Amino acid sequence: MATSRLPLNALRAFEAAARHNSMSAAAVELGVTHGAISRHVRSLESEFGVPLLKRLAKSVEPTAQGGLLASGLREAFGIMQQSVSALAPSPLTLSCSATISMLWLIPRLGAFKRANPDIEVRLNLNYGEVDFVRDEVSLAIRSTMFKAPQEVIIRPLLREHVGPVCHPDYAARLHLDTQDRLAEARLLGTATRPAAWGEWMEASAWRGRTLAPHETYDHFYLQIQAAACGLGVAVAPKILVESEIRRGHLVAPFGFVAGPHELNLWIAPHLRTRSDVRRLAGWIEEAMHSSEAGAWPVERRDLG
Repeated sequence: MATSRLPLNALRAFEAAARHNSMSAAAVELGVTHGAISRHVRSLESEFGVPLLKRLAKSVEPTAQGGLLASGLREAFGIMQQSVSALAPSPLTLSCSATISMLWLIPRLGAFKRANPDIEVRLNLNYGEVDFVRDEVSLAIRSTMFKAPQEVIIRPLLREHVGPVCHPDYAARLHLDTQDRLAEARLLGTATRPAAWGEWMEASAWRGRTLAPHETYDHFYLQIQAAACGLGVAVAPKILVESEIRRGHLVAPFGFVAGPHELNLWIAPHLRTRSDVRRLAGWIEEAMHSSEAGAWPVERRDLG
């Protein structure tokens, strides 16, 4: 088949259906109807004379031939996306957790925009794995709890310092002047970091009885908000609670200790030379370092 005659729309529809194992999900991704995806796949099967997808009760899956085609298409579309992204001016997408976005990034983002009015930054609220090409992400702030993709540019930001925090009135009511008083407190946890109390106990050389949360919240920012409302004691990184501590909404009765995790900045390798990416990356490094000065000196390195 000549390159000029490649059915690109049909190939894109098939690749999405094979990747999602669903024609409906492919239709949502591409903004078309389920019927359009189905017609594109049938047209390819007719063109090639082989079945490409197995139609199951509630899903689809590639046949042997379809799997080979889908794999090649995924790589080809990725290369096309990288080439376009590296040249075409477009907004930058910064991926980070909702908690970092709400409690650290958004309060500071105005300063970056005032200094860089020509750069548009969009947020992608995610804290786990990321596909820079598929998700069109330019940079990501990630904990070392997650493995970076191959070839991604990694810039160290800081080591997390963690500690128990609560409302000042709660600390006074329970007389949290010594760590052993924590055994009498209502401990708060989060599903996104279930080992937080155990990690703090190890980092602080805790010698009391094992501490475990009495109540667990789905998101980190909900746990921190609960602590600020006097519902108990949460373990949190200093960088996420420093503003609430300054406002008097939280106190850290026992201070903060170096935890087991670090925050890194991941940069899409195909965008590493763009000047707007370099400017945003440099600003994140400086702002993060200023937020927790002395926690971990930032080593300034060129992206090249």
